[in-house]
Amino acid sequence: MRILSVVGARPQFVKLAPIARAAEEAGVEHVIVHTGQHYDPMLSDVFFRDLGIPEPNVHLGVGSGSHGVQTGAILGALDSVLVEHEPDWLLAYGDTNSTLAAAIAAVKLHVPLAHLEAGLRSFNRRMPEEHNRVLTDHAADLCLAPTAVAMSHLAAEGLAPRSVLVGDVMSDVLIQVRDIVSSRAPRLLPDLDLKDREYYVATIHRAENTDDPERMAMIIEALARADRPVILLAHPRVLAKAAAHGIALNQGALRCHPPLTYPDLIAAALRSAGVVTDSGGLQKEAFLLRVPCTTVRTETEWTETVDLGWNVLANNIDTITAALARPTPPPTDAEPYGDGCAAQRTLSALREER
Repeated sequence: MRILSVVGARPQFVKLAPIARAAEEAGVEHVIVHTGQHYDPMLSDVFFRDLGIPEPNVHLGVGSGSHGVQTGAILGALDSVLVEHEPDWLLAYGDTNSTLAAAIAAVKLHVPLAHLEAGLRSFNRRMPEEHNRVLTDHAADLCLAPTAVAMSHLAAEGLAPRSVLVGDVMSDVLIQVRDIVSSRAPRLLPDLDLKDREYYVATIHRAENTDDPERMAMIIEALARADRPVILLAHPRVLAKAAAHGIALNQGALRCHPPLTYPDLIAAALRSAGVVTDSGGLQKEAFLLRVPCTTVRTETEWTETVDLGWNVLANNIDTITAALARPTPPPTDAEPYGDGCAAQRTLSALREER
């Protein structure tokens, strides 16, 4: 069996790691295509190195651009790749422009398409990611769902016959990395003269939070008013938007810092007082680390984190600052995202449906 994985953004590299490992252990031929959607080394190259992912077989190098330009460039470049490699499955990950382009390319060339992390729904159609994931699910021959809630969404849309619950592959990685970094101090602490539980980790990057100057300014002001230092891990797009809007990212309690490697991010989050983010992945990672999360969005795909009390949605200055300072939620043994074996279940599902 030959699987071709199409990835292009930080969360996808994390999801790719356990799939690549499981494919190698199972003797499955695995072709990795990196679209270049995230082209900054701290958001791309270091993930392959730190997570032990093989070098991509193909690098499309599409770079940045509007949604249409970026998706079109990936789609155009994938045709020859699929013709050359003739995969038994194209495996698309998550909800990015790389995901949608891969899905369209597979459908047009009659390559069986599997969607990993299928069934997630924010029900916010203003989000580009929502369109990407819904369209990919409906194009897919096999929907690989991370949670029971995701399976229920797929069933409601008539996709139950081609859906399989495999668990969340990000849990596979998180559990492994957490065990490695739990005994070491994060590099972030001495760099910024911080102590355990005396800081928050923040990532804000989504268009709805950064494209509107007033919205971005409100979020930055809320973080600046926090009751302890907030370390904003800002990638290039965020820095560019802040500069364009005339917003200072270093003010009050807020300190701007370059993105961290994945192990360093997990180490920093694990020792923090809490996480504030608009990232889907970091919401879930915070829950798995049992670190309180504040999500600066009106909804979340990871509803289990909210239902279990470890995540709060906050959308103005008062609710953001209050959510950050709230007490740690009661302990829970719930495992809504699986047991760390999702990658093996994914390979089994692909074999069975081949």
